[in-house]
Amino acid sequence: MLCSLRVLAAIILLVAAPYSLAAVILQYHHVSETAPKVTSVTPAQFKEQMQYLADNHFQVVPLTEVVASIKAKKALPAKTVAITFDDGYRSTFDTAHPILQAFGFPYTVFVSIAPTAKGYRDMMSWPQLQQLAQQGATIANHSYRHDHLIRRLADETEAQWLARVTRDILATESEIKAKTGQSVKLLAYPYGEYNTRLQALLTEVGFVGLGQQSGAAGPYSLLTALPRFPVAGAYADMDSLKVKLAARNMPVVSSSPTNPELADGHWQPRLQVTLEMADINPAQLRCYLPGQAAVKPQWISADSFQVQALKPLPAGRSRYNCTVPSKHGHGYYWFSQSWVRPDDQGQWLIE
Repeated sequence: MLCSLRVLAAIILLVAAPYSLAAVILQYHHVSETAPKVTSVTPAQFKEQMQYLADNHFQVVPLTEVVASIKAKKALPAKTVAITFDDGYRSTFDTAHPILQAFGFPYTVFVSIAPTAKGYRDMMSWPQLQQLAQQGATIANHSYRHDHLIRRLADETEAQWLARVTRDILATESEIKAKTGQSVKLLAYPYGEYNTRLQALLTEVGFVGLGQQSGAAGPYSLLTALPRFPVAGAYADMDSLKVKLAARNMPVVSSSPTNPELADGHWQPRLQVTLEMADINPAQLRCYLPGQAAVKPQWISADSFQVQALKPLPAGRSRYNCTVPSKHGHGYYWFSQSWVRPDDQGQWLIE
């Protein structure tokens, strides 16, 4: 009997461990009634969302704590959440910050230097960012000019591109440290765009990277591409948020291709994923591809599946999202693969 109890306890620990190591990272831009809805939540929505976190005993922790725990494979509290804002819009200072202070929630702001230094309309100033830092916010790296970091300049070699991007990231970090005293070496990729060479660069300079693909962050996530759930527009309502807050870290052992930047002409990538299957029923896994209804993936072995879009992906950014309910508890495992491509003439979209 004692042996059976020990085996049962070990099984429970095995099943629970990946979930306890995971966290949901929320990504916001504007908290405003007047900003573009596609990147905004209203002040009322934001307050409702923070109230929900408080009422339902979510553990809102600094993003740096989430990253440190994932690196150390250290368990996080159940229902762990980190809150982030991209770009440094003034609504973070005017509207979101007072609400977050009232709840005692820490958060991170990813800023680009040039828009802040030039005092663009709706952007926070350095004195405002310094005030947030003094009151507990983390100020982190969003590149110097909010460029598409993966794009090379005309006639630029790969070595020249890498040198330029390295200078960009390090100069941004240096400026943040000079202005706020902080240097946490977290980079949120502008537009959520990255490729394998940029990921390798981050590793070389000791940074962690965050994307804009969906999913819970945990032991199966890449530290150069941690997922975040965007909260804005059609994804800002409470029903949508509740589903995201229950997300689990999909136990991805490996996936291929690894490069989100698609090679010329390969616009229908076939994604192959291998999973740890202890808490997963393969018959329940579904993938959501651009322009398609939910599809059942093709299982090519007991623990590996593949999925491919029916049509070429459009120019710009796309994602394959795959989810499956946990067999042993509430919530869905969630994995999102980002893709990015130019148009058929090799030209990037103008944004």
